[in-house]
Amino acid sequence: MIRVLLAEDQGMMRGALALLLGLEPDMEVVSQVGKGDEIVSAALTARPDVALLDIELPGRSGLDAAADLRKEIPDCRVLILTTFGRPGYLRRAMEAGARGFLVKDGPVEELADAIRRVLAGETVVDPALAAAALGAGPSPLTERERDALNAAVDGATIADIAGKLHLSESTVRNYLSAAIGKTGTRNRMEAARAARRQGWL
Repeated sequence: MIRVLLAEDQGMMRGALALLLGLEPDMEVVSQVGKGDEIVSAALTARPDVALLDIELPGRSGLDAAADLRKEIPDCRVLILTTFGRPGYLRRAMEAGARGFLVKDGPVEELADAIRRVLAGETVVDPALAAAALGAGPSPLTERERDALNAAVDGATIADIAGKLHLSESTVRNYLSAAIGKTGTRNRMEAARAARRQGWL
């Protein structure tokens, strides 16, 4: 049996996925979580073969959890299943060690097949998204610029961001200014929205 961990914050979607995958003769959903910061501990307990992760989860993103799983349980294959088919997300997922990336509007048969394929060592990516990612290129933002934009998303002041990131206010201004320039926007809120749209945050 293929042991599957599901990480999805919408309870109805999580239950439906568990039910549908449970109908597959060779699959068993061994753990379900609704928060990103529960993924690694649940995986350490359940020891799944494949972790099926959403990206935008409370507590911690599925992309961050994918990188943690690669370190903690290297035998566990990660398959990202998301509503947000953004080229930047695909690139970040692959860098985090994910073996597959699918969008949620595909048929369940494709999902079950993808789970089997990633377990067999293949990489499975939504073809339209793969083409878009190749055309989009890598994120122009540095890790620190991404951190500053992420901290700015909820309207935090420069002082708040500096405190949160343990940086000086002038350094935060420099990072935000660079991010605004690279995204071609007018202010940090627009820059954060543009970067999120691209999947860079």
